[in-house]
Amino acid sequence: MPEADSKATTALFGWDGYSVDWVERVERLGTVQWVRVRLAPDPERVLRCSGCGGTATGVHDVAHRWVRDLPIFEANVLVRVPRCRVICPRCPGPKLEELAWLDRYSRMTRRLAQNVIRLCYVLPIQQVADYYGLSWGSVKAAHKAHLHQELGPVSLQGARLLLLDEFSIQKGHRYATVVADAERRRVLWVGRDRSRATVRSFFRSLRAKERRQIRAVGIDMNAAFELEIQRFCPQAAIVYDLFHVVAKYGRSVIDRVRIDETARVEAGSPHRKVLSQSKWLLLRNRSNLTPEHEVQLEELLAVNQNLMTVYVLNEDLKQLWRHTDTKQAQTAVAAWIRRAQASGIPALQRFARNLMTYVHGIVAHARWQLNTSVLEGINNKIKVIKRMAYGYRDDEYFFLRIRAAFPGIR
Repeated sequence: MPEADSKATTALFGWDGYSVDWVERVERLGTVQWVRVRLAPDPERVLRCSGCGGTATGVHDVAHRWVRDLPIFEANVLVRVPRCRVICPRCPGPKLEELAWLDRYSRMTRRLAQNVIRLCYVLPIQQVADYYGLSWGSVKAAHKAHLHQELGPVSLQGARLLLLDEFSIQKGHRYATVVADAERRRVLWVGRDRSRATVRSFFRSLRAKERRQIRAVGIDMNAAFELEIQRFCPQAAIVYDLFHVVAKYGRSVIDRVRIDETARVEAGSPHRKVLSQSKWLLLRNRSNLTPEHEVQLEELLAVNQNLMTVYVLNEDLKQLWRHTDTKQAQTAVAAWIRRAQASGIPALQRFARNLMTYVHGIVAHARWQLNTSVLEGINNKIKVIKRMAYGYRDDEYFFLRIRAAFPGIR
């Protein structure tokens, strides 16, 4: 290669400490598909130890390695690098030479890895791999290593209020547990399964100081979550989420009463058909009903006293989360339970008896205004991340992507 071409190529590619020895173009159908570059080390460069970052005293041995670099003029670039192991007076054994443009044991330059990582945030791995002509595994490994370095271990720095919930990760009722900072809206941790052991592994990963700083935790009516919170953070208040309590009321009370009332109506009766088809009309928030549906709801409740009772108590149940004074909340919950028990409706009475166990978590909401609506938004975005890759086999990588998608507000 002429000297001018060599200098131009060196300036174009810019591999610090190395110069271009030769360049080979591989053409197919008249188009340059590949550019192969062989590098030669600059004998006057300062050798750096990758172990400690200090100056090395000499070269122990050299092994040539092919690595990928950024494409140039639509041609893929392969670079043959003489990878030196250096002698360091401070480190035991030979160490790889520290290079500013190539990580240890990497098969792609840092600038190519950075471009790959940027695309991984907006495209599926396979599309990024196809775009750069890389293997799926190489792209995933580069992105995963970056996420590990970027996110680091779980840290609760500044987190006082937590939210715990589960989300589906696979068909067949396979779940994961997500922990979020309620104030900064960042995902702190994700773990496979929704068991007590899963939650325990999160709390065990925290330092004692981090556990002590937690003031309240918002959860659904999950006894496993509550037991572990009480064990590791006894000072933290348990706050039950409105959405999950109301959803449970809808399933175990409203729908149960609707089914029982339907069974009492004579078969073939128009009223029976109306009752059997009224499930979502009864469960939907009244503010979301159309004028037509609101009229239908009023007519249905007017002719069935039991449905009217459970529907009204459902609206009153939601109001329990509006109190900001704990004493008022305590009084309101007790009054609601008395009304439910006096209703004479078995399903409603059972729910009221069970709710007595969870009164403390409802009253705590008066002081700690926590709800899992933040987690519902997070769960929706998790579904998008999952769909982009058609699912994940590597839990660790999937959970890192979730944490990266919710870094929190500053």
